[in-house]
Amino acid sequence: MAIARYPSFVIDCPDADALATFYGTLLDWTVKTSDGWGEIRDTNGQCICFQQVEGFTPPKWPAQEVPQQMHLDVMVDDLDEAEPAVLALGATKHEHQPGTSFRVFLDPAGHPFCLCVD
Repeated sequence: MAIARYPSFVIDCPDADALATFYGTLLDWTVKTSDGWGEIRDTNGQCICFQQVEGFTPPKWPAQEVPQQMHLDVMVDDLDEAEPAVLALGATKHEHQPGTSFRVFLDPAGHPFCLCVD
């Protein structure tokens, strides 16, 4: 018997509404926001939440002065097609690209995330 159905992740950020909108658009999930809180949900109920934090300091990757602690891997069919779309949403491509089956980006709050192909 499982104790829980699935995890929900909560990500600290300087603007919960903006980051929920960014990831909701990226993943085509439903976006809901309220004062200092944002969440996105898929059609199965899986959820990622965004908590607005005063004085937020973005992670510094790959250095560890301010560690990333976690990051999201987003599966895509084609890296070359997905890259311009994610850049148009407000992501930036990180200068350090350590692999060939994924690309590292920073979301608008500075969190690293990867676009990945199988």
